[in-house]
Amino acid sequence: MRVLYYLVLVLFFSLTVTLKLSSCSGICKENEKKALLRLKKEANDPTNVLSSWIDKEDCCDWEGVLCHNVTGSVVELTINGWDWTELKGLNIDNFQWLSSLENLDSLDMSGVDLSEAINWTEVINILPSLVNLRFSNCSLHSIPPLFDHNNSVLENLDLSLNNFSSPIPGWVFSFSNLVSLDFTGSNFTGSFPKGPFHLTSFTTFKASSNSFSSALPQWLFDLSNLEYLDLSYCGLEGPIPSGNGNLTKLTYLSLASNNLNSTIPNWLYGCKNLETLNLKKNSLEGTVSDSISNLTSLTSIDMSENYLSGKLPSVIGKLWKLEDLDLSENRFEGEVSEIFNTMNDCPPIGSGNCSSLRTLRLNDNKLIGNLPKSFGYLSNLQFCYILNNRLEGVLTEEHFTNLTNLKFFSASKSNLTLRVSSDWIPPFQVLDIVIGGWRLGPEFPLWIQSQQSIVTLDISNAGIVGEVPTWFWNLSSQIRFLNMSHNQLIGEIPTFSISDSNMGSGGPWLIYLSSNNFSGSLPHIPTMVTELDLSDNSFSEGLTNFLCDKRNETYMLEILHLGGNLFSEGIPDCWMNWPELRVVNLGENKLTGGIPRSIGALSNLKSLDLKRNKLSGPLPSSLNNCTRLWKIDLNENELDGNLPPWLGTRLSKLIVLSLRTNKFEGELAPELCQLNDLQILDLANNNLFGAIPRCVNNYTAMVNGRKEIRDGEDEMDYSYYVGVFRESARVATKGNTYQYDTILSLFTSMDLSNNYLSGNIPMSLTSLVGLRSLNFSNNHLTGSIPRGIDKMKVLESLDISNNQLSGEIPQNILSLYSLSYLNVSHNNLSGRIPLSTQLQSFSPSSFTGNKLCGLPLEEKCSKNPEVENEEDDTNGDDNEVEWFYVSMAIGFIVAFWGVSAPLLFIRPWRHAYFSFLDRKWKSWHT
Repeated sequence: MRVLYYLVLVLFFSLTVTLKLSSCSGICKENEKKALLRLKKEANDPTNVLSSWIDKEDCCDWEGVLCHNVTGSVVELTINGWDWTELKGLNIDNFQWLSSLENLDSLDMSGVDLSEAINWTEVINILPSLVNLRFSNCSLHSIPPLFDHNNSVLENLDLSLNNFSSPIPGWVFSFSNLVSLDFTGSNFTGSFPKGPFHLTSFTTFKASSNSFSSALPQWLFDLSNLEYLDLSYCGLEGPIPSGNGNLTKLTYLSLASNNLNSTIPNWLYGCKNLETLNLKKNSLEGTVSDSISNLTSLTSIDMSENYLSGKLPSVIGKLWKLEDLDLSENRFEGEVSEIFNTMNDCPPIGSGNCSSLRTLRLNDNKLIGNLPKSFGYLSNLQFCYILNNRLEGVLTEEHFTNLTNLKFFSASKSNLTLRVSSDWIPPFQVLDIVIGGWRLGPEFPLWIQSQQSIVTLDISNAGIVGEVPTWFWNLSSQIRFLNMSHNQLIGEIPTFSISDSNMGSGGPWLIYLSSNNFSGSLPHIPTMVTELDLSDNSFSEGLTNFLCDKRNETYMLEILHLGGNLFSEGIPDCWMNWPELRVVNLGENKLTGGIPRSIGALSNLKSLDLKRNKLSGPLPSSLNNCTRLWKIDLNENELDGNLPPWLGTRLSKLIVLSLRTNKFEGELAPELCQLNDLQILDLANNNLFGAIPRCVNNYTAMVNGRKEIRDGEDEMDYSYYVGVFRESARVATKGNTYQYDTILSLFTSMDLSNNYLSGNIPMSLTSLVGLRSLNFSNNHLTGSIPRGIDKMKVLESLDISNNQLSGEIPQNILSLYSLSYLNVSHNNLSGRIPLSTQLQSFSPSSFTGNKLCGLPLEEKCSKNPEVENEEDDTNGDDNEVEWFYVSMAIGFIVAFWGVSAPLLFIRPWRHAYFSFLDRKWKSWHT
């Protein structure tokens, strides 16, 4: 025992000495110490990164300096030059000091500003032993296309997060011992260098977030030792190389977020060591081969946002190590049950759940059928997204048997029914459950009461009838996104509250209870709620208590939709308490009075909808402060006064301006032409007079056909969750009224009908080649239909009826192939209706009340073009007959005299001819 004790003591002593020697690393060489002190002196070091470099101390003890534990030479130098708290860092503009560190094998200057160090590539030649060079985030902006180096030992080169704005030079692939390259986010452009390159040790290539805009090179996929390849977000285009490929050692492959447009190459299914496969957000098409089951090492597959089709590759369920599977937003079809059945069918049979799956995304495909009961065996599943498919059938408690780890479940927009007992307690505690569109009713689902951690709940359009239980309103204090819209819920809504644990945690807090039968007064909401939709209910009693109750508090609300209720009285003048509002919709109520001046305090406002009320008075001048407005809809009120010029000069971002059916009067100000983004202009049914401004060609969006997206915002989509609350507009076109929402950004319309406008239709109107609907009917317009109307190729609806237009319908109107509605009735038009299958298919009422003739009218034209053509053809035939006889006569005369003349005037011919006839006569009688 004593011997063992001494042995342990000796080993401990030896280890202590070794560690001490290693930490001391000898004494720093004097010339290397001077070189490092020179660096410190010459560098600009505002954050004192090099503060530990003190002359009187051993440089081997300085921060970032590592010396050889025997020779004392500096072998590693690591300088982290950026201070994130100060947002500034170390600056070095030359490397002359570096030549003394001849034994340096690793240099890491990540974050150091080297923008002035033009000759930074010479570092490679200065240091003959350099193995690792890391110049990440160094503000480098140039890299030489050619570089003659003598380094043969460099293995790792990191130039990530710089700004080269040039192609990758070929010399970076010429290091014979190269193992790793990292060019992430360095703004390399153009094509890859031409190969092949003999990189027998090359294992890692990271070059995501660049701007190559070129095809993938084949030589890259012939590097047999490659293990890690990341070329995501690079602007790559064309196919994935379909060569043989020899990437048998590949463990990580990401080509995500490019423009690749081929099928998945077969060589990929031979990469048996592959663990991560990311091909998302490309234009890949075709099917996924069953050979993917060979990739038994896969832990993550992401092929989302492509055009992949065919049956859902159920063999993926046999990849037992798979943890994350994302096939969303493709065109996969077939039974959804197949993939779940294979996930649990693993050898030996009956061994229980063998799936490691944690994340499953199959949303936005064309999958059909019911979820099988085997879905409930995925005990490791945490994230499940299967929404936007064509699923149907009934789910019971068995479908959720072992889903104890489920945290996020989204399966809305399917025709599924949940049928469970009233006392069912789910085995999970979810954070998000989104099952809008499921059949849950008619009773309110009591199992929700057991979900004490729930944050997101969507049970919209679920067929639930009756009052909401009291316990639910207590539970809702922790729910950040609540959607119970489109049910038949009744009763009053109590004051919303937020649990103490969530107070101060910030937004968003979203409440969507629209399209129910809630009644009474509006509930008070906490100041931190960001979106509130109580539209299409039976709330009444006015808005004052809701809007003006807490005048000393500032609300965070961004979306307020109270349209389609029973509110009366006036709109209260206390909008200054709601400065974050971007959407205000009070339309389709019974509100009276004027639009309050405090509405101008909403500087963030983008959508104002007050349609179908009983509002009166002029537009308040304070509205010109709302310079971010995209939409103003004041349809069907009793507003009056002139249209102020500031509508065009101040509200220049307007996309929808709808003032239909009011009492506005006066002329159209030329300033309205400054609305370059305007796509829908509806001023119909007012008292406007004067001429249509000639500057209408300034409506750029009606030329281009859509609004240009600005500031990176999702186009006319206001909600924190994309698609929850989109802008919409009611548009009168083709003789009917339509609601546009998801395709609103593609629609363009101009409606000035039912006013007192006069003068000609300006020729500049025909410049609006992106316009889809035009209505100038029921005015006093004169002149003719503009000849350049054929330029408006996408025009679908044209109504210029009930005016005083004259002249003919232009023949070139036949080139408007998109035109599906036309009304030119009750004008002074004359002449023939142009002939085409399209125009003759319209109703005769579209042309009545003019001096027009031809189909589809019964009035025949005095000279039908077809008859005239037939007459021309007949005359042509007569001429041909006459010339036939003339030619025949001339031919006869020429033939007769061609034969007779020689017989008459040439005696030998005459004798020979009659002798011939005499012989023939004799022989015939004989």
